[in-house]
Amino acid sequence: MIDRAYVQRMARYNRWQNGNLYGDADRLSVAERQRERCAFFGSIQKTLSHLLWGDQIWMSRFTDTPKPQGGIAESTALYADWERLKSERADFDRKILDWASTVAPDWLAADLTYFSVAISREVTKPRWVLVTHMFNHQTHHRGQVHCMLTQAGGRPSDTDLPFMPE
Repeated sequence: MIDRAYVQRMARYNRWQNGNLYGDADRLSVAERQRERCAFFGSIQKTLSHLLWGDQIWMSRFTDTPKPQGGIAESTALYADWERLKSERADFDRKILDWASTVAPDWLAADLTYFSVAISREVTKPRWVLVTHMFNHQTHHRGQVHCMLTQAGGRPSDTDLPFMPE
């Protein structure tokens, strides 16, 4: 099982890497950020929009955070405006950090039941598994964005967890 230190570390990693990728993407033109690149969600901006939506979905299950509108298919268009997406991402990263500082061992050990639209059924799992999944989902899609940024001529900085500034 994971502990609060893990959750806090991954929340810091999330914020660090979002700053890395958003900073690099910010140097691109609107057309380059929105260019279809044969990735799962198409473009850099659509993938980042989906990722913020995914974090909001998970945090709505873990906290009193409002559930975002739409489903997976709509998640790519939720934040079509780049400046709004950047602002919402930064604000939400702070919310994840604040939440991470409050996670208790008994909360992590308890089960959570939710309805998954992705598989159209109810799921019950230990919260620590679901929290681990949230952070893994972030890393998965940020890897896709890193690849697309590189294809666009960007140069995101290091992504290795051991090199995260303290």
